[in-house]
Amino acid sequence: MNPEQTYIIAEAGVNHNGSLDMAIELIDIAVNAQANAVKFQTFRAEALVSRAAPRADYQNKNTGDDESQYEMLKKLELDENQHRTLIDYAKSKTIEFLSTPFDLESLYLLSKTFNIRKIKVPSGEITNAPFLLEIAKNADQIILSTGMSTLSDIEAALGVIAFGFTEVGDEFPNLVKFSKAFASERGKRELRKRVTLLHATTEYPAPLQDINLNAMHTMASAFGLPVGYSDHSEGVHIPVAAVAKGACLIEKHFTLDKNLPGPDHKASLEPQELKQMIKLIREIEVAMGDGLKVPASSEWKNQKIARKSLHANRSIEADEVFSMENLTVKRPGDGIPPIQYWEYLGKKSNRSYSTDEMIRN
Repeated sequence: MNPEQTYIIAEAGVNHNGSLDMAIELIDIAVNAQANAVKFQTFRAEALVSRAAPRADYQNKNTGDDESQYEMLKKLELDENQHRTLIDYAKSKTIEFLSTPFDLESLYLLSKTFNIRKIKVPSGEITNAPFLLEIAKNADQIILSTGMSTLSDIEAALGVIAFGFTEVGDEFPNLVKFSKAFASERGKRELRKRVTLLHATTEYPAPLQDINLNAMHTMASAFGLPVGYSDHSEGVHIPVAAVAKGACLIEKHFTLDKNLPGPDHKASLEPQELKQMIKLIREIEVAMGDGLKVPASSEWKNQKIARKSLHANRSIEADEVFSMENLTVKRPGDGIPPIQYWEYLGKKSNRSYSTDEMIRN
């Protein structure tokens, strides 16, 4: 990732509705919007949920049917051949292909079959220690979403990941070993090199009062890792604000049409909104600057126009004493600066001045 530029993931997720053609169209939209990566979700419904698992409230609301979570997800799976097609297509369009695995078979499909070594961990898996350990053993880079989590949850997950990074041959891990790996210099070094945390609010759409962008600073301070933001709010303004707050990565769901059937379309951006969000983020990056407080190059020409200097408040004779009555401060500002006003009071003028004339040394 370019450290000077926010890494933007256009999250297609399951908004392809099980259609390969729709998934390809989503890649085109991400490319057109100039996202850095397009991300899907890789899972086997059988390994992800039980057949009796209930759906979330937002899923019930957005799908408008009585399917189980299993039935809903089963229709949204992408098989190996579909993954291959999408990966090849993304490569041809020079956009990075990413996907979030939700089970071991899906992890191995991405990391081993397709050599995708940057793995995004969803918020729901942050407490799934066995899965996190396998991810750490099979990923070069990990993006860890932290929705629904406390700092303690995040630290526990990072301990598992640090152990996976540093103790690959140990088949009998435990909590003590995880803690030692997290605290070790090698563990800290590997985490800093290979993990990005994402602040997130796991609700669709996320209420503004629950977003808490300031938590990004809390996480960065607590763990010393780069922090980004996975946005589930409506509109584009919150992720743009997150960049201004220092987010190094932004993830945002997008869709062809918010009115399509499916669980995530309603909380996603449409193509023009995605494009607008990325444009605004790039503008904010330019506007952030280097932090040095000096006049900008575009300002120099305006200094003498906007600032003021010492002027004659009325006509002044040669050898007349400067006073509060005959001395004033007016534009333009290319004469004696007003900070010297008091130094001139009580001094004699070395020449005569007409009203409004600039005082000279």
